[in-house]
Amino acid sequence: MAAGDPVSFGTFLFDLDGTLIDSIELILRSYRHTMRAHRGYEPPDDVWMEGLGTPLWVQFRLWSDDESEIKAMVETYREYNLAHHDELVRPYDGVVDQVRRLDAGGKTLGLVTSKMRGGALRGLRVAGLEDAFDVVVGSDDVSRPKPHAEPVLLALAQAGRPATDAVFIGDSRHDIECGRAAGVKTAAVLWGPFDREHLEDLDPDYWLEQPQDIATLA
Repeated sequence: MAAGDPVSFGTFLFDLDGTLIDSIELILRSYRHTMRAHRGYEPPDDVWMEGLGTPLWVQFRLWSDDESEIKAMVETYREYNLAHHDELVRPYDGVVDQVRRLDAGGKTLGLVTSKMRGGALRGLRVAGLEDAFDVVVGSDDVSRPKPHAEPVLLALAQAGRPATDAVFIGDSRHDIECGRAAGVKTAAVLWGPFDREHLEDLDPDYWLEQPQDIATLA
């Protein structure tokens, strides 16, 4: 949590992967499987991690500029990902309680993810949070995904809430950049795959060391 005056936001927007649910192993396995199938080798995991938080079609453009091939790669990835999703995905310890506490306290909750809506809803179901969010914005709901401001702006518009009373909580650089571009406060979580050093140059408004720190923003 950053130093300064106490805050109490009315709207909490959350990223999904790496923030609410630990799906990193599933993501990396899906990536390795896809690259083996389409390229015959596995590039280093950190290449994929750099793009974490952006849609699949954006990430696969690293490897191809053929739209039909990119589409095939996305389909291979999704097929593997969905087949192994429920066995590998779990909510981070303490996250569900914090989201439920916000919901019970009358806060407006939104999910802003680079997953397609169907995949995002499946992740929420695994976490037991399928009924907690007022708004869900997936990559198929926008034309300009993170780090563009559009996903957060759409979530605010659908919720009928102002940017001035909102905070976007996420684990990746794309989350922080998206939130800042949309004019909301940003909170970087450190229980996901990225550490403070990876995000520090972006100067998020708040640092959340553990899920319990979410309560300091309410």
